[in-house]
Amino acid sequence: MLNLAVIEGECCAPPEVRVLESGTRLGTFSVRVRREGRRAVSLPVSVWDPPAWLPGLAGGDEVVVVGEVHRRFFRSGGPVPGVRVEVVADSVTPGRDRRRVGAALRRAHRAIDSASGQ
Repeated sequence: MLNLAVIEGECCAPPEVRVLESGTRLGTFSVRVRREGRRAVSLPVSVWDPPAWLPGLAGGDEVVVVGEVHRRFFRSGGPVPGVRVEVVADSVTPGRDRRRVGAALRRAHRAIDSASGQ
């Protein structure tokens, strides 16, 4: 089985990086993906121990994200639990860095090949 998401788009706004009680850093941001002839979609992304450059991203900056789709349930005070679907990133790469983008896409292709038995 394979759970793989590859997203190329632009940051909707600067990422937020928080330090959790455990000391682990968590970065969160949204990526807007525009598809010709369709409405743009914003996808939430989380990345554990984000790269040092991540907080420097601005709205409109292009990124490539490779990771997995996760669904989280949480209590928001009401009787019905909330649900959030997000991409948990294994790698986040600035779109302008074509060398790193190529490396991230090669890793994604290897994961696909491995899952399909090639």
